[in-house]
Amino acid sequence: MAHTDHQTMRRVLRREIAGTIGLLTDEHDFRAMRRYRSFTFDDHATYLQQVENLLRTRALQGTHTTVALFDPQEYAEYCAAKGLDPDVPANRTRFTAELATTGPTIPYEGQPLADLLPALVDEAVRQATWEYAATLLARLGACATCGEDIGRAAFTRASNLVARILDTAPPGNRHLVCSVTAAPETLVSVLHADDEADGATQLDEAEALEFTTVLALGLATQHPGGLVMRTTAPETPDQIYGWRLRGDGLEPLTAGEVFDAYCTDAESGDLISPESGVDYCFPPDLGQDRPTPGHQH
Repeated sequence: MAHTDHQTMRRVLRREIAGTIGLLTDEHDFRAMRRYRSFTFDDHATYLQQVENLLRTRALQGTHTTVALFDPQEYAEYCAAKGLDPDVPANRTRFTAELATTGPTIPYEGQPLADLLPALVDEAVRQATWEYAATLLARLGACATCGEDIGRAAFTRASNLVARILDTAPPGNRHLVCSVTAAPETLVSVLHADDEADGATQLDEAEALEFTTVLALGLATQHPGGLVMRTTAPETPDQIYGWRLRGDGLEPLTAGEVFDAYCTDAESGDLISPESGVDYCFPPDLGQDRPTPGHQH
C-alpha cells in the first residue's frame, strides 16, 4: 500500500514540475550537434517528430513544457566558459535549464510543431533585435552639452511618442511597424495593441519594450527610419498611416507617400495592386513637444 502511495505521489509531483526542452529548429543546427557522440539522432525530421511526440505526451500528463531555442554555438561557448564537456547529456540539460530564464522561449500549448517553430524563431529575432538596439543605445553615453544620458533621454521620448500614437489611433486593433537603418542591417520591430471590451489597450510588455528601444535608437542616432500604423476594426476599412524619423522626432507621411510605400515592391521597385478595403491616410496630430532650439542630442 505504501509503495502504491509513493508511486501516486511521484506521479503528482511529476505533473507539477515544469520542464524546458531545447529545440534545434533547423538542419544546420542539427548537423552541428551531430558531432557529439552522445547526440544519437541521425535525421532532423525524425528528431522533430520525436520532440513533438514528447511534447504531446507531457501535455496529456498535465505537465507544462517550455520550448527554448537551442543554439549549438552558444552551447559550445557555454561549456568552454564553465569547463564542461559538451558531449555529456547532463551538460546539455544544464544549458537548456538556463535557457528557460535567459533565452527565447515559447510555452507549448498543444500547437503543431510546424506552428511553434516559426514562432520560436520570431521570438529569438525579437530578443536579439532588442538586445542589439539596447546595446547601441547604452554606448551613446552622455551629451557633451548638457550631460544628459542620450540613450535614456531618447527612450523617454520614444515612450511618449508610442503612447501618443496609441492614444490618437482610431478604435480597433493596432499593428505598428518601426524600421531603423543601422549597421550591419535594418532593424525592424513590431508592436500589436488590441482593444479590450472595457476600452483598455492590451500590450505585450516585452514587445512594447523592444519596439520603444528600436524607435529610441532611431531618434538618438538620427538614422533613416519610419513608423507605420495599421488599424483594423469591424465593418470599417483598415486605416494605414505613418511617419518618417526626422531629427529626434516624427514627420507625418502624406497619404500618397503611404500608398506608394505599400504599393511598391521593396526589392524590384515594381508596382503592387493596392489592397481592397484599405484607406491610406494622413496621420493624426501627435502634438509633439519640441526640444530647445539649437540643442539636439
